[in-house]
Amino acid sequence: MNESIHGERTASELQDRVTELIEQQTAISEVLRAIASSPHDLQPIFDAILDSAKRLCRADMGSLRLFEESGLRLVAVRGDPFLVSQVWSSFPVLDKESFLGRLATSRLPAHIPDLTALEGDHRDDLWLTAAKARYRTALFLPLLKDNEIVGVISLGRTRVQPFTDKQICLFTDFAAQATIALESTRRERQYREMQSELAHANRVATMGQLAASIAHETKQPITAARTYAAAALRFLDKSPPDVAEVREALTCIVDQTDRARDVVDRIGSLIKKAPPRKEVVDLNAAILEVTALTRSEAVKTGVTVGSQLAGELPRIQCDRVQLQQVMLNLIVNAIQSMSGVEDGNRELHISTVSIEPEGVCVAVRDTGHGLRPESLPRLFEPFYTTKPDGMGMGLSICRSIIEAHGGRLWATGCEPRGALFQFTIPAT
Repeated sequence: MNESIHGERTASELQDRVTELIEQQTAISEVLRAIASSPHDLQPIFDAILDSAKRLCRADMGSLRLFEESGLRLVAVRGDPFLVSQVWSSFPVLDKESFLGRLATSRLPAHIPDLTALEGDHRDDLWLTAAKARYRTALFLPLLKDNEIVGVISLGRTRVQPFTDKQICLFTDFAAQATIALESTRRERQYREMQSELAHANRVATMGQLAASIAHETKQPITAARTYAAAALRFLDKSPPDVAEVREALTCIVDQTDRARDVVDRIGSLIKKAPPRKEVVDLNAAILEVTALTRSEAVKTGVTVGSQLAGELPRIQCDRVQLQQVMLNLIVNAIQSMSGVEDGNRELHISTVSIEPEGVCVAVRDTGHGLRPESLPRLFEPFYTTKPDGMGMGLSICRSIIEAHGGRLWATGCEPRGALFQFTIPAT
């Protein structure tokens, strides 16, 4: 009988352990799912960590704070909606010398079965006084990365009901995994922000190279509008005034000012610093806008630009400005590569085509001096350049942008001369 009871107890304990492990893995899976679905936004990840911790320990309320120079900043809170709003408004940042700050610096879990029975130096802490009014039992766990404090999770129960050793152990293991996931996401976000900064700087630098051409592109419609305005005045001075000619001149003025506005808008969208935003984009239209901006530069260099843009392309979802930055870099590079060509035509050809499986391939081909075989393997490395005054960042940034969109960018040499750059973008 004793053996039978012992066997049943062992089986029950094993079942409980399996259930705990499943709950723990489910909790961390939800955090990883939040990371996968929101790579650019940390808030859903904060919420997922806190929701999972609260559910794992059967808590009524919880908060997540990050350890920063200004103190413990509140990033997520869960529980009764009224109390949640009070916490957000009353305690957005806690001093590092506060009760919670001192608990965090201990780097150890802190379990308080009954907050109202807490004695010592903490009784005058405003946050603690407010916490006692909300819940009775509390569990605090510092989040550590390489023994450095990242943040702290607080869990509470509205009645005196101590957390069990198993719950604390589960919570500690979960928090360790969640911290690794959180830090990886934060580092990834910092990396993306740095890439975005570099991409913006690259766009500004490229537009600076095109300053003279852009000025010409803007000056043309302004000059034309002035000419039409002068003509309209002459038609008005006639006796009787030639109203039909005046109307036509005014219509031309409107057209030319619209053209100038479009040029300025395109420049503004490329120069503007904004977070990445994926949307359904008309790829051909986006490419034509960039070629319009570079038209004067091509004419100045004696380059003939041709295009073969396929109709009925698959729908693609991308960041329009980033995609135009890739095109801008490839087109400007192609024009510059042909500036030293003395014999033969200087031709730039841009094409789009549908590919299988569903997606789009964009090609930019020039008739410049081409690519040296030894430079091909390093062409997209950061800081590698074949130009005397180049920084070696343009193509590296272009590849990062295309790969972030799930595509591929590569280059090949052409015969008898020239280079071909191609990239793919998957369809939505």
